[in-house]
Amino acid sequence: MNETAPYASKPEDSLGRLYGTGPSPTRSEFQRDRDRIIHSTAFRRLQHKTQVFLHHEGRHFRNRLTHTLEVSQIARSIARALRLNEDLAEAVALSHDLGHTPFGHAGERALHRAMAPYGGFDHNVQALRVVTQLENRYAEHDGINLTWETLEGILKHNGPLIHPDGRPYGRYEEEGLPAGVADIPAVADLRLSSHASLEAQVAAIADDIAYNAHDIDDALRAGLVQLADFEDAPMAGPIVREVEERYPDVGAKRQTHEVQRRMITRAIEDVIAQSAAGIVEAGVASAEDVRMAGKTLIAFSPPTAEAEKGLKAVLYKRVYRDEAVMRPVRESEAVVERLFAAYMESANMPGRWGDAATTASDANARARIVADFIAGMTDPYALDEHQRLFDARPEFR
Repeated sequence: MNETAPYASKPEDSLGRLYGTGPSPTRSEFQRDRDRIIHSTAFRRLQHKTQVFLHHEGRHFRNRLTHTLEVSQIARSIARALRLNEDLAEAVALSHDLGHTPFGHAGERALHRAMAPYGGFDHNVQALRVVTQLENRYAEHDGINLTWETLEGILKHNGPLIHPDGRPYGRYEEEGLPAGVADIPAVADLRLSSHASLEAQVAAIADDIAYNAHDIDDALRAGLVQLADFEDAPMAGPIVREVEERYPDVGAKRQTHEVQRRMITRAIEDVIAQSAAGIVEAGVASAEDVRMAGKTLIAFSPPTAEAEKGLKAVLYKRVYRDEAVMRPVRESEAVVERLFAAYMESANMPGRWGDAATTASDANARARIVADFIAGMTDPYALDEHQRLFDARPEFR
């Protein structure tokens, strides 16, 4: 890897881990984080968790694992071009969805509603619970003992959580900070009011690039739309028309792939150009300068940002809210809500989960245990548990 820029995160300058480890002769600290994430149980479970289309509707639809790998590849590409630390960008990208529930955002919405009396549910905070407390692979401690920089990136890759004066920031303004955010074990304060590293910001925008292109692909595979339906869509439209004009006689699948790869390439190139200029304009000379810059430095250009927002609106209307998608969404939300209510009532969960819920100090503690258990489920396991408790298995048809 080429020498990184002065404002890149440096593994040798890491604040370290909560539990000290000896140096590795072959890997940097951020490479070790990446490897620990890949070998975690929570990472493997992503292969059976929904991205947009429920996993059993078709084996070629993306799941949380394939989406995560795509985000990781895009993040490395951007980080390399900007001379950032590719390993930290990859580690944050690989871990950004570890806190997601079964059934995608539908499961998250349902669990958040169920947890409303107990502080709510947030998948970024849950990801941190996974890597700091719930993974129990090591003999000496809970969690997988990631560096401070990776933990910061998981928590703040979408931006700060609070303003400098303590007011909730961004999407937390309406409901306040999620429960548990103050209880994350780390070697140092995660500094909720500062921005995260450029590498974490890269992982966040890579997520946007990946799902914009790939949700179009999955929607076409599902038969919800045709490629021609995107001819006038922001961001995608010019590329669709270009591909249809240049390759009029190839099959729809090849046309779709051409559109997808061109969308990804142009989005990446746009981010690299805009971010390189923004970094220079901000005058940052270190990773700490980035945190104190007061704004996100990794971004789309204004025209692309506007087009990307418009494309999301089209996808929301034509795909995410299509009845063929919403019907299983409603049923999967009901599954999560039923499981939560049943576990809260009886603590009828296997092994250590049931024992912990039975001996919980109060309803808040019990609810958090139940939420941890449900959030860790794969789609098939959630359906198995629904079958066990209610003698019924939704088919989502």
